[in-house]
Amino acid sequence: MQGPDRQDRDDLTLLVEAARAAGDIALRYWQNDPKAWEKSEGAGPVTEADLEIDKMLARDLQAARPSYGWLSEESQDDPARLAAKRGFIVDPIDGTRAFMDGSGDFSHALAVVEDGLVRAAVVYLPAVGRLYAAARDGGALCNETPLRISGHAEEAGARILTTKVNFEPRYWPHGAPPVSRHFRSSLAYRLALVGEGRYDGMLTFRPTWEWDSAAGSLIAAEAGAKVCDREGQDLRFNRPDPRSAGVFAGSRALVDKFMARLSGQTGLTA
Repeated sequence: MQGPDRQDRDDLTLLVEAARAAGDIALRYWQNDPKAWEKSEGAGPVTEADLEIDKMLARDLQAARPSYGWLSEESQDDPARLAAKRGFIVDPIDGTRAFMDGSGDFSHALAVVEDGLVRAAVVYLPAVGRLYAAARDGGALCNETPLRISGHAEEAGARILTTKVNFEPRYWPHGAPPVSRHFRSSLAYRLALVGEGRYDGMLTFRPTWEWDSAAGSLIAAEAGAKVCDREGQDLRFNRPDPRSAGVFAGSRALVDKFMARLSGQTGLTA
């Protein structure tokens, strides 16, 4: 491993500071009945904490890196981001429903991208004190402890983070894989947990917003995971339509088995 370049290291330091500041705001509202609204077009809930954190992140990160583009779940999309060499992709609170329910299963997901690739990333869970961080070619850490995926290669017995809907027959014409299904509200956290080796993989077939996947994808990848969309293609970021065709992550052998099952190239059955 060649190690991260200086800009990636500096950006990671900036993201860590911003994520901790986001956590300070979130914990003022957490379990304190924050005001909440449903966003239009079935986009889910947003709370006053989401909006305050988004405002802080936009102010502080853009002040520190004025040439960087900006993409956030809670900000109006500005096409100018597409022309920027580097850009921020953030989710002020990933797992807002969990946050509203008083669960600690929510995170702040912050990333810097360049040329479609994530260069630095943080996923921070302030309620449980877990900070995941990674810089490209620098490995991944949780609270300064190096991360490594479980390496589980077989479908049978694999512990997979996903929702029930992703195992409906319409997604698996050749039979769903015989795995053990688990769930965490924050998709960014799911990816980080795969990187940590606490679960063997994660998957979602649904179109996935970049702010949900950018930070966690680098953490998982730097810990050794294969991360791709449901077609097996590498994830790319800061695109005009900031969504991927789902997300799969796990050991290369495990993800390849899922892909083979989807394509009908395997005789395995559930």
